[in-house]
Amino acid sequence: MPGRKPAGERIALIDEKIAKKKAELKRLEAQKEELLHPVTMRAVLTKAKQAGLSPKEVAEKLGIEI
Repeated sequence: MPGRKPAGERIALIDEKIAKKKAELKRLEAQKEELLHPVTMRAVLTKAKQAGLSPKEVAEKLGIEI
């Protein structure tokens, strides 16, 4: 049949589409995870406090002068 691509070429195109969809799925799963477990300043500061960091140490690590 004229105009029809060889099977190997069609398979390569399908593999390319699959790879794009997998990348999109990975991005969507990351967005979902962010929505389910958002990172808030309160949570970060609580964890820093639990780790024994003082507010001054946190500011130093962030490069903030207080």
